[in-house]
Amino acid sequence: MKKNILLLLPLAALFMLSSCVSVRVVTDYDRNADFSTYKSYAFYKTGIDQAQISDLDKKRILRAIQNEMGNRGFVKSEKPDLLVSIFTKERERVNINNNVGWGWGWGPGWGWGPGWGFWNPWMWGGAGWGGTNVSTRTEGSLYIDLIDTKSKELVWQGKGVGNLNNTSNIDKKEARIQEFVSEILEKYPPNALPSN
Repeated sequence: MKKNILLLLPLAALFMLSSCVSVRVVTDYDRNADFSTYKSYAFYKTGIDQAQISDLDKKRILRAIQNEMGNRGFVKSEKPDLLVSIFTKERERVNINNNVGWGWGWGPGWGWGPGWGFWNPWMWGGAGWGGTNVSTRTEGSLYIDLIDTKSKELVWQGKGVGNLNNTSNIDKKEARIQEFVSEILEKYPPNALPSN
């Protein structure tokens, strides 16, 4: 039994870590837009310039978007159907864990037997206090906006929220940005409405 529990601990830790690195995506769109007519795109420089991130991260995001748009059959054009803009937000999240629990050890306690129970001065059991753990993590939001060039109106927006890898490892940083972008654009185009 102990071996089974010990084997499950690494799997539980892996599950917890994988759930922390996922990107939560929410999308919104104009129900009157005909998404089948959009075939080309360009980046909306005015909007992108306002994103408050480093120029290097902007380049990484734009490269990831370019890859994803290409994978969906879009071509970059001087006369595009869509303009692509980005917006970012970042915030620190503080997690406080009070480690109050029950521990096991020698000491007085109540034992159970016939009736209500009995006092046993050598019973296993007792409360334990493990202190408080405080940790911080950076949570980021990436918005990708698609704007119809003819109407000049926003027709689709995807928002991805997740933990950011605050790392100096460029490969990990680029992989995380690619994950954000691909998870968001996976939701484009929006699903067709069910017919009555």
